[in-house]
Amino acid sequence: FHHKLKYVFFSSPQKVKPPEDLQDLGVRFLQPFVNLLSKATYWWMNTLIISAHKKPIDLKAIGKLPIAMRALTNYVLADHPNRTPSIWLAMYRAFGRPILLSSTFRYLADLLGFAGPLCISGIIDSLSTNDSKSTKPFLTSRDFLKDNYVLAVLLFLALILQRTFLQASYYVTIETGINLRGALLAMIYNKILRLSTSNLSMGEMTLGQINNLVAIETNQLMWFLFLCPNLWAMPVQIVMGVILLYHLLGKSAVVGAAVILLLAPIQYFIATKLAEAQKSTLDYSTERLKKTNEILKGIKLLKLYAWEHVFCQNVEDTRMKELTSLKTFALYTSLSIFMNAAIPIAAVLATFVTYTYAEDKQLTTAQAFASLSLFHILVTPLFLLSTVVRFAVKAIISSRLLLSLINFHPLLLVLPSCVLENNLTPSSLWQPQ
Repeated sequence: FHHKLKYVFFSSPQKVKPPEDLQDLGVRFLQPFVNLLSKATYWWMNTLIISAHKKPIDLKAIGKLPIAMRALTNYVLADHPNRTPSIWLAMYRAFGRPILLSSTFRYLADLLGFAGPLCISGIIDSLSTNDSKSTKPFLTSRDFLKDNYVLAVLLFLALILQRTFLQASYYVTIETGINLRGALLAMIYNKILRLSTSNLSMGEMTLGQINNLVAIETNQLMWFLFLCPNLWAMPVQIVMGVILLYHLLGKSAVVGAAVILLLAPIQYFIATKLAEAQKSTLDYSTERLKKTNEILKGIKLLKLYAWEHVFCQNVEDTRMKELTSLKTFALYTSLSIFMNAAIPIAAVLATFVTYTYAEDKQLTTAQAFASLSLFHILVTPLFLLSTVVRFAVKAIISSRLLLSLINFHPLLLVLPSCVLENNLTPSSLWQPQ
């Protein structure tokens, strides 16, 4: 690679080398190195997509990850010597800037989402009024923003920018979550490789605990990081929605917001029961597979003692429990889908009925369509609230388990005092005299 010029529009341009990743021909993930437009549209992936359309791709065609996205690099970033180790402090130090960037993108996307109802209200309001064209020799900014074509263009641009910022927030969050999981896995491997067989044989650290840390706890923290921007974006979205509804409908909007808040605990209860039913289904399925494997391994012994009917009945009982749990899971899934569709309708009906009886003026078409869009925006954060809270609780529990592994001290070799006095090493003790 030749040197390239940087800041060529200055009088004394600097000669810099390309990044180390670009000097490696095996790195084909170019997202951190392309321009802003290619990042926003993922234009750099066209070559990979075309080659994948022609023939199936493998790991060799995908290439290596950049240095900044590898597990060892993220582990070094998160590994800061501290007197009191903290998972959350290490996450903030290593991934605080990407999380802040993702949250900023999410705030911008949520704020642009409110431009849709406002533009729709303005377009319908201007179409419903049959005012004659203005005879003023100049056009004011207020009249310019009331034009239907201008509002349509603003609506189109707002939707494009909202989706762009939203996908950028998702991309940064997912990339940061994967980097966090890689760093945690490197930390776990680095710790367990220092354990002795005595730690495992004495039951201080079992293989089951290590498998849970690798497979489950790291995933919980990764998924919490995926949903992390929603944690502080949802309150802003709810407050902005209620303010705009109050601006459109007055005190009647408070009734609709109250209906949503009253039905939100029911939705949270259904989501909690749904998670419990899913967990019990997985437990029963694991138990059934375990019993089936035991039967297949000892099938000769079972046939010899004619015990197959007893063990088959045991497996069938477990299967019946699994089917009952599956039916419960399907029931709560149906209730959750019904509540997601019923809450906006109930809020809109309560608001419109209250507005009809409480206000002296008639509800206009522009107010109706704009309030429908705002209620639809309000339901989404309330639906995600239970999921985010549940993953936050799981992430706190997972961080405590990982912290217990960090603070775990492996057994050390204790040598007799005579060995220490003679400055003997452990390897010299095994040498023949």
